[in-house]
Amino acid sequence: MKNSRKRGEEPKKMKLLLKKGDTVQVISGKDKGNTGKILNIDRRNARVIVEGVNIVTKHVKPTQAGQEGKIVKFEAPIHYSNVLLYCKESGKGERLKIRINDDKSKTRIFVKSGTAAD
Repeated sequence: MKNSRKRGEEPKKMKLLLKKGDTVQVISGKDKGNTGKILNIDRRNARVIVEGVNIVTKHVKPTQAGQEGKIVKFEAPIHYSNVLLYCKESGKGERLKIRINDDKSKTRIFVKSGTAAD
C-alpha cells in the first residue's frame, strides 16, 4: 500500500490517549513487563520515551582536541502501541476508552476494570 504523504511533507500529529507523566507497562519487546513513567511523547511519529525502558548505549567521539570520548546511556523512544497505561487496582496494563460526561467533558476509563484513569 502506497503512503499517502507527499515527499518532504511532515506526518500528521496522532491523537494518543497517553499523557506525559502517565505510568505505563511495556507489552512487547526486550523490556516486556517493565513499568515506567512517560518522559516525552512524539505525536508525529507516535513514539514515547519511558523512564528506565529501552536503554541504549551510544559511543561519543571527542569533538575538540584535548576532549575525551565517552559512552552515554539513555532511553530511546518506543512505539506507543507497545505500551499500555498501568492500572494500580488490577496491577497490569490495560486499554483505555473515552467516556463523555453529561457536561461534555471527557474522562479516560480502563476498559476491563471500568475505573477512571485520572
